[in-house]
Order: sequence, then structure tokens, then C-alpha cells
Amino acid sequence: LTSTPLKMFVYLSKKIAIPNGVRLKSIAWNADQGWIACGGDSGLLKVLKLEIDRNKTTSNLSMNQTLDGHEGSISVVGWNEQYRKLTSSDQNGLIIVWMLHKGMWFEEMINNRNRSVVKDLCWTTDGQKICIAYEDGAVIVGSVDGNRLWGKELRSGGKPLQLTHVQWSPDSKIILFGTVCGEVHIYDSSSGNCVSKVQGYCVEDSPGVKLCGIAWHDNTENGYDNMPPTLAICYENGRCQLMRTEMDDKPNLIDTGMKATKLKWNCQGQVLAIGGTQTTTLPTGEKKDVSMVQFYSTQGQHLRTLKVPGSGISSITWEGNGLRLALAVDSYVYFANVRPDYKWGYFNKTLVYAFLKPGKSDHSIVFWNAKTAEKNVKSIRKLLHIATGGDNCVLVRHDDNTGQYIIILCNAIGSPVDSKYVDFEPTTVTMTGTHVVVTSEDLIHVWQYRSVTSKDDSLDPQAASARRKESREKLFHIEDITVDSSSGPGADELSKRTVMTSDMICSSCISDKYVLIGRESGTVHIYKLPEIRLVDKFIMSCRPQTMELNCTSTTLSVIDIIGVLTFYTLPKPENWSLHPSQGDCLPFERKDVWDMRWASDNEELFAMMEKTRMYIFRGLDPEEPILSSANICAFSNLKIKAVVLDDIISEPEHPQKESLIHFETKSLRDTRELLKTTIKDAYEFVDKNPHPRLWALLAEQALEHLDFVVAEKAFVKCQDYQGIQFVKRLKQLDKDKTKQLAEIAAYFLRFDDADRLYRDIDRKDLAAELRMRLGDWFKVVQLVQEGGLDDVHIQEAWDNIGDYYADRQKWSKAVQYYNQAKNYEKLVEYYHILEDYRSMQKLIDVLPEGSPLLVTLGGKFASVGLSNDAVSSFLKADKVKMAVDACIELNQWSRAVQLAEKYELPTISSYLAKYANHLVERDIPQAIELYQKAEYFVEAAKLLNKLAQQAGREHNYLRAKKLSVLAAIAIDKYKNKALDGNQRNMMDVLLDADKVTVTDRTLDSAWRGAEAYHFFLLAQKQLIEQHNVERAMVTAMRLSEYDDILDEVDLYALIALTAYLNKSYSLCSKAFIRLETIEARGGKRGEEQSKNETTDKPNDDLFTGIDSKRGNVWNAVGALTKKVVGQGTGLRSQFSFDFEQKPCPFQDLAIKIFTRHPPVDSSPSISCWKCKAETKEWFSSCQSCNVTFNVCSVSGRTIQHETGSADHRVEVCKRCRHKMYRKELIVKRWRHCSLCHAQLNYD
Repeated sequence: LTSTPLKMFVYLSKKIAIPNGVRLKSIAWNADQGWIACGGDSGLLKVLKLEIDRNKTTSNLSMNQTLDGHEGSISVVGWNEQYRKLTSSDQNGLIIVWMLHKGMWFEEMINNRNRSVVKDLCWTTDGQKICIAYEDGAVIVGSVDGNRLWGKELRSGGKPLQLTHVQWSPDSKIILFGTVCGEVHIYDSSSGNCVSKVQGYCVEDSPGVKLCGIAWHDNTENGYDNMPPTLAICYENGRCQLMRTEMDDKPNLIDTGMKATKLKWNCQGQVLAIGGTQTTTLPTGEKKDVSMVQFYSTQGQHLRTLKVPGSGISSITWEGNGLRLALAVDSYVYFANVRPDYKWGYFNKTLVYAFLKPGKSDHSIVFWNAKTAEKNVKSIRKLLHIATGGDNCVLVRHDDNTGQYIIILCNAIGSPVDSKYVDFEPTTVTMTGTHVVVTSEDLIHVWQYRSVTSKDDSLDPQAASARRKESREKLFHIEDITVDSSSGPGADELSKRTVMTSDMICSSCISDKYVLIGRESGTVHIYKLPEIRLVDKFIMSCRPQTMELNCTSTTLSVIDIIGVLTFYTLPKPENWSLHPSQGDCLPFERKDVWDMRWASDNEELFAMMEKTRMYIFRGLDPEEPILSSANICAFSNLKIKAVVLDDIISEPEHPQKESLIHFETKSLRDTRELLKTTIKDAYEFVDKNPHPRLWALLAEQALEHLDFVVAEKAFVKCQDYQGIQFVKRLKQLDKDKTKQLAEIAAYFLRFDDADRLYRDIDRKDLAAELRMRLGDWFKVVQLVQEGGLDDVHIQEAWDNIGDYYADRQKWSKAVQYYNQAKNYEKLVEYYHILEDYRSMQKLIDVLPEGSPLLVTLGGKFASVGLSNDAVSSFLKADKVKMAVDACIELNQWSRAVQLAEKYELPTISSYLAKYANHLVERDIPQAIELYQKAEYFVEAAKLLNKLAQQAGREHNYLRAKKLSVLAAIAIDKYKNKALDGNQRNMMDVLLDADKVTVTDRTLDSAWRGAEAYHFFLLAQKQLIEQHNVERAMVTAMRLSEYDDILDEVDLYALIALTAYLNKSYSLCSKAFIRLETIEARGGKRGEEQSKNETTDKPNDDLFTGIDSKRGNVWNAVGALTKKVVGQGTGLRSQFSFDFEQKPCPFQDLAIKIFTRHPPVDSSPSISCWKCKAETKEWFSSCQSCNVTFNVCSVSGRTIQHETGSADHRVEVCKRCRHKMYRKELIVKRWRHCSLCHAQLNYD
């Protein structure tokens, strides 16, 4: 069981007598609506309702209705809260269901079995079903609408069971039945079949003990994994077992030591009340039975005992919020108020409290600033304690992972500041602004921390960390006489002492001077701070539960476990002794005390809560009590701050300021009344009852009456040096009393009154200065407009108003006032936050040249990619290099080059080249884009041409064509730029272009590479898709002019294939000759061939190159051939040549072909359109007259006639200047150039 003590307090608060002295038998409290049903002898059945005032101090009956219908004694009453029904049964077996109608209760249903007595009845938690248990073992289960679901007679060993109790499980799946012999049987609720029995662990040595009751609370909303014990089974001998389920084999066992009669969980399932009687022996030797209620936690820990007058408790019930319970005793209903053990604290104007959300196992901790109403919520698992002191609080929780306990130091917003781990379970926690004391039953852990406020922590986290490293801690045993500087004895020694120690720690408190530890025997240990040295022990005559020292650490207040408040005077240092002696107890004792707080500024003042009254004491003399049930937060300056925690916890996520209550002491109230009469009488009263707060109040009132003599004396008494100086300053203004009153009002923070007084004497300038000191710039603007100050101050006011809105992130309003104040620096900042770039652009014209703000403005433009505005800002600021850098950063290289040339900056070319080289190594396309933006078109074309050649080597001809087109376009852009940007003749431009392209001859004829790849693709398309072998051959023959661009093997293999299929064996033979030549030199050409010739390897190794090259060639040629063969060309039938196998050398293949087909030329010819001479169609010019032939880029045909007829009409691409027959375009429905894909416009 957990040993953490709880401080729940219970006291009797009200008694209601039943008329005619009728004894009560049962009582039930409706948790939702608050009705109380009371049943007793002679058929008495009443429904009561108590209304409680807001302060939860008094209650009155708002309903008192007697229900007629029963004649015998009422044995059982029960509520169906969901359907607002009351069920009652009497000793004759009559059952009545009552319903509410127009504020009165009426009979709804009646049932009388007439065979046995109803011993118990119980509704399910959802109110859908009811189970009625009769004494003879009969059981009836019915529905809420009166229908009988099932019924049977319970038997055991062939004999009927004599039932005494019935209880539904929270999920309504099983029913527990208690018998007269103390057994608890488990039955299935749907079928009525017996399932098992509940093992009575607490009465294993006492069989046959009768049951007192069964209580099963519905706590499943918290989840079964973290569900505490909710099933309580109690026996008349006072023993009880708390179980998590009906089959729990490790229940928590309780021995109350009394004869139990009734038990009941509170509605939260956290506290179990067990009523009964206990026999005590009086001093005369006479024995007497005392009625009492004992309260236990879910872990079986005893919380409190409440003694009740009368001969016995016949029934117990709880209010819905768990703050009251009602007891049926003889012919009375006793009400007891419960003060729960809330986990809470108050520090630094912040209320911190913990609560459990429904369905959650983690505690939610709220840090609520009582002044600003700001709220911060944290979640923490297995919270044990909350303690407060100074500017911090500590949270103590259990860590499931390590098994240790964590002490977390937090600031006022709930942020962790520091933490410590301990290996024992803390039972008490107390703290000040410098120390935290945590105790277990026998160990004491003192942690000296360094206080860090939330503001300091956020502004200087490194300093906060350094202060945390300076903290010290000590761990020692309660039996240790001396405490060393080390952390204490070893774990083994502590474990042995735990076994030997029987006098456990039960309470602790701390002040700036001492740590006091209270033990169960009443012994108190005093440890001196800061050295933590045991200096004294004394003995009290009670077991302390709560202890607290006054502000001077001279008097100790003690509330014991039964709620008695006493005081002890601490021994003086000269009387300290480690041998315990009886403590010096003051002649003061108050009962039923549940809270107490010393004043922080007076050693004699304290406040205490006794039942529902608050008492304020000066010394041992009380003032008039105040009705309240609030917990005391703080007591200072003769004012008490208290909080109604019952209201806070009822709606923990929405704390209200109305729950905070302020009380004044009688002396403060009397002083206020005396000040309304004469200053002299008030002075005499305060002089007899001195307190700094009273002197300050007297000084204020004296200043209001301009009595500077009394005011100065009062300030001296309360040691207010600032007030004394203020009085001296006021005396210098003796000629202007109104101004004196205004200064007094301002001194006491009544600024509106001061403002009004300044206006009355027409000193608006003073009023404006006051508002400026206060930072009330809105009023300053108003006063300036009324003529109080000059325009310089109104600009300052507008600027500060802009700061006011900016601090609250209201940027739009802030820029309005910054604009009026002409604060361009702030305008630049907040326009950028608002992304109002148009307004930022206007600032470029407003700001003067060379202004540093222009640099800031340009940087902000550059950060969002607005290069033009950034350049304008930098240029106006005379920062040309920064403008160029911004263009470079934004990849605006064209603008950067223009600026560099205009302002003669030589570094731009080096920047561009360096960056481009960096990109070429990693990302060539990005380098090309860079050159394009910088209008370095030749460099871009070179890179594009390089990529095209690489794609051609990889046989990706379509990509090669696209890249070649882009390279040609780049060269054309270069030429156009040269013509447009320079006032020179065409010849100079062409010469410059020739110089640029001389290093790469592929750039000399820009479109030649694109033509090569275009016709190569066109020939394959004509062969495979169009099945036009003749056109494919003609187009392939044109490729012989591009053998410096295309792969020679691929080129001539395509010519050989198309010529063979077109039966032009002469052309086929010439192509094979070229292939054999390539084969002879190893399948390589150019530089690769020269490398092979210079190698030291034998010539046979060159055949390796042939094979690898053939593999590449025949991957293409073989694929084309297979497609043609598949279309019925008969190639496979003519030759037993398998293209899927490794091909033979070209020579072998040529022999196979030309042994059957002589190389006779049968290729078609055309007539020259000029000289009419016969020539081959693929020739680029006439062999007779040398006229140049144009080629249609769509079909590969030679353009012979450029006439206006439909068949010979030609379109010219405006981009690449290539020609094509319009007829071919119309047939293919193309409106773009087949080479460069530019848009064509024709009818």
C-alpha cells in the first residue's frame, strides 16, 4: 500500500430531525439532481433537497415531501438517476417506483410479491435494468419500463440461498449476490447462470461472518490499465477487501476495528466510507459503543475518522460532488462536510492545481495567473505532491521507467527549471524560496536550489543553468544525529535503519531558518539552515498532520490528525538539546480546523478555517468569524487572499476570478472607518495597533487632507523613504494646492484623478508629461491635439503607439502610426512582415540617396526575389556591387552583366565563369540555364552540343536532336543580340561570330547537328512505320554528309539495310565496303583509332572492339531487321542468318548477300530543275550545274520547284529557316516545324 498520507478533513455540519422520532432505515442521495430519499419505520418515505449558498457555508431545505404508499418499514431506497426515478421497498415486500411530475413525486409502478421480503435492489449504471433480491433467494431482473426480463430462485447445494445484498458490475454483465452466511456469488446478468464465487480473503480465518455490504463503483472511464480498486466487500466484523475485479487475487485488505453496518463509495470512486460502531472504555471503566464513519482511499489507507452521536448508523450516502455525505442515525439525518485533499498551491500571484480529466490517467496541472487570468496547462503522469514557495513550485511524480521519484522545480508558467531524482517514495513535501524538503517515512532529502524566475530563465538560460549547477542537496536518515556534508549514508545502511525505525515521519515544515520534521509519536526534530544541522528535539502531545512556522520562526502551529489546532513556542538557541523534552505548548486549542496560514509580515497574526468559518487572530485573540469555505492562499498587509477550490475543481479548465476572495482584518477595517472621521483618532488607533499597512493607509489619508506632518510621521513609522521624500517635494508646492492634490493622486496611482486636476488648472502640459511617464501614448496624442505639447511630442507618441501595436503583433495598425511618425526604419521592417511590397517600393522614392535604410530595403527585396526593386534600392544607396551581387544571387545574370558593364565592374565575368564551372561539374543543365540568363549564348550552345554528342553516343537520338536544336537556337540568339546591341555592319558581326565558333566547328553550322539526328530518325520512321523503303533509303543516303556527327557504323548499317530492302544492291555494296573498312580498323574512328594504333597490345585484340561495336550496331540494326523480317520481307527465308545470335563479321555477311545479288545500281534518279540533267535525289547539289538543292524537312524529298501550285508550295520556318512542302504539312496536320517545332502560320 502507498504510504503517502492524505489530508482529507471531515466534520459534521447540519442535522435534520425526522418528525415524531421515527427511526430511519435507509437513505439515498441523487448524485445528479441532489434529491435525498429517506426511508424509515411506519412506512415513512421523504424526499428532501438542500440548497447551499455560494460560499458553501449554509444550506436550507428547498424540498420536503412525504410520499404515502408504504405501510411497513422502508428497508431499501434507490435512485435511477438517468431516468429520474425513485424505487422504494418495505418489509412487506411492496415495491413502488416513483416519478417526478411538476415538481412533485407520484407513484408510477407498484409490485408486491407477497411471499418474501425485499433485502436489496440495485439499478445498473445506465439505468436500463433493475435487480431485486428477496430474502428467500428469489431474484427478479426487470427493465426501466416495468417489463420483467428474467427471474429465478437461486440455490446452492440444492437449498435456496438466503440473500442479503445485490450489486451490478459497472458494465452490467454480471451480478453479485451476498448471502446471509457471508458468501458472494457471481451470476451472469443475461442468463442468470451462476459463474463463480468471490474469494473472501479478509475473512479466511473467520468463516461465516455476515456481510455488511457490497459497493462497486463505475470507474472504467479511466481505463482498465490504470483502474484503482473499485469493488469493496465489507463484513460485519469490520474487515473489508478492495478489489479491481471480482476475480482479483491480490486485493487491498482493511481492518476497521469496529462493527460495520454500511459502506459507500463517493461518486468519484476515490474515497470509501464505512459506518459502524466501536466499543471504547471510559475512564470510569464503563464500556460504550461509539458510532463513527471511517474513510479509506482506494489503496486501503485510512484517511479520517468521523465520530457521530447516536446509537448506530443505519445508512450512508454521498453527494454527487463528493463534498458532503448524509448519515441516517436513529431519527436524524446528519450531514458532514468533506474537505478533499486537493493537490494545489499558490505562489507569485499564480494558483497551481491538479485534476484528472474523465478517461485520462494523467493529471492535468493548471498554472493560472490570478492577476492576468493567463492559464498554462501541463500534463504529468502519476503526480503525488504539489508544493509552493517563493517564485517557484515543485511537482513530485513517480517515473515508471526508472522506478524513481522526480522532483520537478517549475516557474510561474509551468516551465521546468530544474529537477532531482530520489529513490524513496515521498510522503511530505515543503519548500521555501531557496530549499525543498522531501521526506519518506524515515528519510529526509534537503535540496538547496537557486531560485530562477520565469523572466530570468527566458532571458538568460546560461546564467540559469550556472545557478542550477550551484545547487546542493543532502540525504540523511531521521535517526542521524549529525548530518555530514556528503549526501548521506549508503543504501544498505538506510535499508537496515528502515527496518529498525518504528516512529515514522508524518509531517514537515520549513522556514528561512529551520526545517522541522514531525514524527508519529509527536517528536519534532529541528534542523538549522543553511547547514542542515540537528539542533533540538521536543515532544508534542499529538500526532501532527500539518505544521507551519510564523514569519520569525518563533512559534509553531500544529493541526493534528483529528483537526485540533495548537501552538508551540520553539526553544531558544541557548535551550537547544538533542534529548527530547516536552514542548512549550501555548494555552490555545481549536477543534475542527482544516486550514491555517501565518501572516508573512507579522509574527502574531494568523488566519484559520474552522468548519465553515474563517477566524483571524492577533496573538491568541480572535476577531469576528467570517463565513467561508475557501482555502487560504496568502496573508500579508492585513489582507487574506483565499480561493474556493471546490468551485475551481468543479470546472478546472475554466477558472473564474470570482473564485478568488479577499478578506481584510478587523484592524484594517476599523482604521478605514476612523479615517472617515478624524485623522487624529485614526493616528491614535494605529499607534496602539501598529502595522506597516495601517501606517501606509494613514499616510495616504493624511496626504489627501494635505496634513503633511501626520503623513511624514506615518511614512517614518512604516519606513517608507520614498514617501518621506515625496512629502518634502510636496511642501515646495505650497502655493498650488490643486497641483499638490494632483501629485498626490499620481503618487497613489490614481492617474485619472491627477489628469483631471491638471486639466482643471489648465496645465495640460503636466497632464501630457504624466501620461508620457505612464506610457499612455493615446492620451498623449489627445492632449497634444488639444494644445498640451508641440508636434515633436506627437511624433514621439505616434511612434510609441506603433510600438504598442507591434508588440501585440497588430502589424497593420502599427504601420499606420509609424507612417505618421515617419519612422522609416520600422516601416521597412513591418512592411516586410506584412509582405506589403508596393509600400516598400514607394519607400525607395521617399528615402534620400545614400541612406543606410536603402541597403536594408534592398536586402529585404532580394530575400523575397524582387530583383528589380533590390537593384533600385542598392543603386540609390550607391552600392553597385551589392546590386550586382543581388542579381547573381537571384540568377539574374543578364542584369548583373549589364550593371557590370555599365559601371565597369571587372569581376562579373570571373564570378560567372567560376559559378558556371562549378555547375558544369555537378549539373550541366543548371549551368546552361545560368548562361542563358546571363545571355552567354555561345557558352550555353557549347554545353548543349556536348550533351547532344553524349546522347548520340548513347543512341538516344531523339534527345540528341532536341539538344542540338537548343544549341542552334542559342547560336541564333547570339547573332541576333550582336546585330541588335551594336551599331556595326553585318560583316563585323559575322567575323566576330566566326571567331567565337572557331573553337567548336559544330557551332559553325548551327543547325547541322539537328539536321543529322532529324534525318536519321526520319529514315527509321519511314522504314518501320510508313513502310516506304525507297524514301527511307533516300533519307538514309542524305546522312552520308553527316558522318562526322553520327556514328559511322550506325549510319552505314542503316544505308546498307535500306538499300538492300530497296534492291539497290550497288548502294548496299558501297555501304558494306565502308562497314568492312571500319571493321578493319577496329570499329573506331578518329582519335579512338589512333589510340588503338599506338597501343602495345597485339592486333588480335582489336577484334574485341569489333565484337563490342557489333553488339552496339546490331542492337539497332538487328531490331530494325527483325521488324522488317516480321513484315514479310523474306530476308530470313533467303539467308540462314539469325540476327538474335552474335552476328558474323561484315565481310561474311556481304559474301552471303552479293553471291546471290550482283551489286548493280538500280537506285532512282531525278532531273535537275535548272539544267534538266539526271542526278541522284540525295545529292545536295546538281553534278552538272552545281545548283544547290533544298530538302523538305518533313518528307526528306528534294524541293525542285518553289511555285505557287498546291503540290509545290513551300513553307519556310522563321526560326530554323528550313523549308518544307505545305502539302506534306497538310497531310500530317502539322502546324509546326518538323525540325525545330516552331509554330507555323499558314492558311
